[in-house]
Amino acid sequence: MSIKKDKIVIKGANEHNLKNLSLEIPKNSLVVCTGLSGSGKSTLAFDTLYAEGQRRYMESLSSYARQFLDRVGKPDVEKIEGLTPAIAIDQKTTSKNPRSTVGTITEIYDYFRLLYARIGVQHCHKCGKQISKMSAEDIINQVKKLPMGSKVVILAPLIREKKGSFADLIESLVHKGFVRAMVDGVMVRLDEEIELSKTKKHTIKAVIDRIVIKEDNIDRIASDVEKALKESYGEVELDIINHEEMGTDAHIHYSEHSACFDCKISFEPLEPLSFSFNSPKGACSECDGLGLRYAIDTDKIIDRDLPIEKGAVKIIYGFNKGYYFTFLKGFCEGLDIDITVPYSELATHQQKAILNGSVQEVTFLWKNHPIKRQWPGIVKIAYDMFKDEKELGDYMSEKICSVCNSNRLRLESLAVDVAGKKISELITLPIEKTYEWFADEKTFANLSSQHIQIATPILNEIKERLFFLYDVGLGYITLSRDARTISGGEAQRIRIASQIGSGLTGVLYVLDEPSIGLHERDTLKLIRTLRSLQEKGNSVIVVEHDKETIENADYIIDIGPGAGKYGGEIVFNGTLKEMQKSNTLTAQYLSGKKKIEYFYRREQEHYIDIKNVSLNNIEKLDAKIPLNNFVCVTGVSGSGKSSLILQTLLPAAREILNHARKINKVAGVEINGLQMLDKVIYLDQSPIGRTPRSNPATYTGVMDEIRNLFAKTKESQIRGYTTSRYSFNVKGGRCEKCQGEGEIKIEMHFLPDILVKCDSCHGTRYNSQTLEVLYKGKSISDVLNMSVGEALKFFEAIPKIKIKLKTLHDVGLDYITLGQNAVTLSGGEAQRIKLSKELSRKDTGKTLYILDEPTTGLHFADVDRLTKVLHDFVELGNSVLVIEHNLDMVKNADYIIDMGPEGGSGGGDIIATGTPEEMALNYKTTKSYTGEYLEKELALHKKEI
Repeated sequence: MSIKKDKIVIKGANEHNLKNLSLEIPKNSLVVCTGLSGSGKSTLAFDTLYAEGQRRYMESLSSYARQFLDRVGKPDVEKIEGLTPAIAIDQKTTSKNPRSTVGTITEIYDYFRLLYARIGVQHCHKCGKQISKMSAEDIINQVKKLPMGSKVVILAPLIREKKGSFADLIESLVHKGFVRAMVDGVMVRLDEEIELSKTKKHTIKAVIDRIVIKEDNIDRIASDVEKALKESYGEVELDIINHEEMGTDAHIHYSEHSACFDCKISFEPLEPLSFSFNSPKGACSECDGLGLRYAIDTDKIIDRDLPIEKGAVKIIYGFNKGYYFTFLKGFCEGLDIDITVPYSELATHQQKAILNGSVQEVTFLWKNHPIKRQWPGIVKIAYDMFKDEKELGDYMSEKICSVCNSNRLRLESLAVDVAGKKISELITLPIEKTYEWFADEKTFANLSSQHIQIATPILNEIKERLFFLYDVGLGYITLSRDARTISGGEAQRIRIASQIGSGLTGVLYVLDEPSIGLHERDTLKLIRTLRSLQEKGNSVIVVEHDKETIENADYIIDIGPGAGKYGGEIVFNGTLKEMQKSNTLTAQYLSGKKKIEYFYRREQEHYIDIKNVSLNNIEKLDAKIPLNNFVCVTGVSGSGKSSLILQTLLPAAREILNHARKINKVAGVEINGLQMLDKVIYLDQSPIGRTPRSNPATYTGVMDEIRNLFAKTKESQIRGYTTSRYSFNVKGGRCEKCQGEGEIKIEMHFLPDILVKCDSCHGTRYNSQTLEVLYKGKSISDVLNMSVGEALKFFEAIPKIKIKLKTLHDVGLDYITLGQNAVTLSGGEAQRIKLSKELSRKDTGKTLYILDEPTTGLHFADVDRLTKVLHDFVELGNSVLVIEHNLDMVKNADYIIDMGPEGGSGGGDIIATGTPEEMALNYKTTKSYTGEYLEKELALHKKEI
């Protein structure tokens, strides 16, 4: 049979829940794979197509090379024809390393470093003057100016931080007549045996002379300096032995290469590493290139409203802290500091003395003995008390590095400029502004012809990469932004931009919901970017629920009809026109036959009042959030939604309502209205567990009730089995061969590890004695293999179990099994399991629910169900606050807070508030993009009515 060159042909795919699926997918097209959450979209796109494409590529490598790569198993598919090399761009967030920034992960910063190293103009970091090179005569004159009587060792630096034994170098020094050398900071005689480790880095300096600065020695000093410069190719170092006595620096470095005459500083030649904050050559020595320092936070160790005698200094007040408390009282008495007034009312100099200590000695009584001591200060005591304890983190905060001002680099590197801009200025600009600066022809008009020749290829690479980032809707972020703060959607778009830059053709790109975190305004930009990938001759398969993306696809694959074991079938495949004529669930929502409409439009009476927020791109912002409402916080990506809600409101609410301890609050913010609530619950899409031992039954607490039920059976009581017998996490009832996991991992070296069913328990997790106990004819293992829907019918008569299962059913998770491995659950499924857990609790009606983009990974039908659940929370008297872009949910809100108008430095303001109708009506005045798209959405809604 001939292979169809223009199609990828899949036959007999059975991976996970796919049911012998066969399909033809057109190549060089934009293909959207959609369907209910859990229907099998990702299984088809990632676990079948991408996994097989990657596996085939790896099979072409040698077995030696394969052992260093992540091993991929063969997917359960009969045949795939026409498959091209595959690249996955999924939602896995970027590096968690604090040293990673947007600039480093996109590799743009590497080009910046090269540009600044090759054409950068050095300035003195102390006086700001442009620095010039020193001649041998200049250096001799500087040495002559040292105080008379200075005992100086003149050194010629030969090797700096390099690996090797350097036996030849040492031998050549002996032949040249040198007697001594400084090796790794230690002076050694060259006639002695010197053995250096090949694998360690060494620094070697030849000792030219040891001399005292005086008139008689001037000619000798000049000769020594010239000799040192000759030996070390233009460098000389001085070690001043009696520097303390002479009042000079202990070590002085001169170079013929670069120096500032006024400040008497010489500079090393610029190289790309001079601008790397991950190298000692470029990193700020104070913060080691992190830009931040951890320091004791005085606000966490001092309660400013209390007097000292009542425990203002929290860390030295209470059980087993008597010595320091008595010491402090004695110190206050000695300096006439009033310990009966609140700490905040003390004079500034008194507060400083308490915190930082004093040179004055004080006498106090301790256990009837007079003790005379200098007060070291609370900060010093705090460090001493906690240096060996984990509790120290509770009293510390991240502070901006006072030396580099969070720019991560040495001051010498920060003083270099290109076309009048320092590297720190460029990386803190939004990407769109940085791109404009590089694209402006006037920027580099004053460069010399030699510099233009050097810079042109570097500038072309920088401009191209910056443009791609801007083009995928990331113009608002900065290159200096910490990679840990990037969302999954942003990380995915960064990777898309870098793939466009790579210019590959004939590749199968598989993307997982790239529209996550994107405002409706930017979705068309993203579609254009995906088109440019496809137009280069690539096949692009996107797992997506976004209406715009589906409508712009060349080919649509709809998987269903249900989710889990009720899915895994192709319910439709074809073009948009063909889909509009079909009657699938997706088609019904696209055509408007089914609508997501819950227009309660509740009144706003009580509010949470937030005042004076200054964080990231927000400055002195006030906000009012209605209570007992379904509130949506909207705005383009980077407008400040997360800064306001997740970084400002959430930590404060957790501290006040949930009495949380380890939180990072934003300083100077005043929040009123939280007293009307009794708790805050934040529901995100993080996994419910990170090991195969976690599952929906254990997370929701259903497992405990099921185990109790089995323990109460007559058979259990006869045998003396307790609830622990039915746990697969402890010895007793579980299968000990697989330790309750049901599977055994077999390591296959350069082949992928294989998980095989345990041959003892056959995957049931329990031993045969435990499985003999039945409830209504089912063993504990049978129950764990039931879907939520089946279990709901089975436990109809058990109220405690029924309530918990009913809530899982209400959020649309009928299809998952009770014992399903938590690792296999999607983000949307994990979030809905958390929602169901909250639904099953006894409700107080005074809870604040905060959700961050809960529609991520959800089909229209799932969004419909979720919107209803959230409105049910509000009907019970609770408050729901959602950060969201999805218009299907936003249009159902009672109240909208829209931030913007743009992202990054162009955002940080509340530009519009009100009901969806008010937002749509006033969008021309408010310049709200959300209002503009809501007008279209609500007009569509009226038309359909």
